[in-house]
Amino acid sequence: MRVLRGIPAAAAAPVALTIGNFDGVHLGHQAMLAELKRAAGRRELPACVLTFEPHPSEFFAPDRAPTRLTALREKLELLAEYGVDRVHICRFNYGFAQTAPGDFIERIIARGLGARWVLVGDDFRFGARRAGDFVMLRQAAPGFGFEVRALPSVVLDGERVSSTAVRLALAGGDLARAQRLLGRAYSISGRVMRGDGLGRTLGFPTANVQMKHNRPPLTGIFAVRLRGAAREPLRGVASLGVRPTVKQSGAPVLEVHLLDFEGDLYRRHVRVEFLHKFRDEERYADLATLTRHIALDVENARSYFETAKVQRKAGS
Repeated sequence: MRVLRGIPAAAAAPVALTIGNFDGVHLGHQAMLAELKRAAGRRELPACVLTFEPHPSEFFAPDRAPTRLTALREKLELLAEYGVDRVHICRFNYGFAQTAPGDFIERIIARGLGARWVLVGDDFRFGARRAGDFVMLRQAAPGFGFEVRALPSVVLDGERVSSTAVRLALAGGDLARAQRLLGRAYSISGRVMRGDGLGRTLGFPTANVQMKHNRPPLTGIFAVRLRGAAREPLRGVASLGVRPTVKQSGAPVLEVHLLDFEGDLYRRHVRVEFLHKFRDEERYADLATLTRHIALDVENARSYFETAKVQRKAGS
């Protein structure tokens, strides 16, 4: 998959295009990507995604913007997994926010990206003050030589699949619901960095996974799978939060203790999949109490994986 920053003045070749933030790349996004691939294949065009960095909500109201489900790198990884050929990352700034809807259609969609077929969601808005919509896009399309289609929302269990619905499920600790909305386990990817060594001192060494944003959509203690360290995913227990027993304040930290692994993961890029929430973070009186609870979390994780193994065998 090719990743390009910005929009060229003129496209080198035509594309089939879809546009959006694609935060989380959930089932609704996946339906759009599948339709994009089908249409691109029929027309022998590259399947192209236009997305934005930062998210528009982060630009306009950074203190009130919703938490991100995926950092940019993980979003790109997921788009590649779902078959996208090319991604254009558009810098969302004040100048771009002032783009008139008609200029957006002509300069970006038609001339800059060379779109010959465009797919948008049924709630798609674009241009300054979100004044552009699907009707405007459809009316303008013939004059610029592209087709346009709107894809209805995906509904699951009577609820529209959306990034907001995923965030609510994660914040409430309902990882099973989040997994159904995403079509996969929720994950955070990042590079393993040096920590303060406290886990090793307590007898539970951890991989400290760097996060690009300080407002994760979930916190607590979890059973997890870690990918990227070995041929098969590794089982573990993770703590995601501010570590209240250790620090008075600070940015959230993702620490993963692997159950059956010995080795150095420093600088490896890994993906942590969240499978089950055991509990919220707690502040303990001392490190000895913290250590006892970590040991209990490890035992709970082993039990969780053993139960899951038995259930898989019973279902096979």
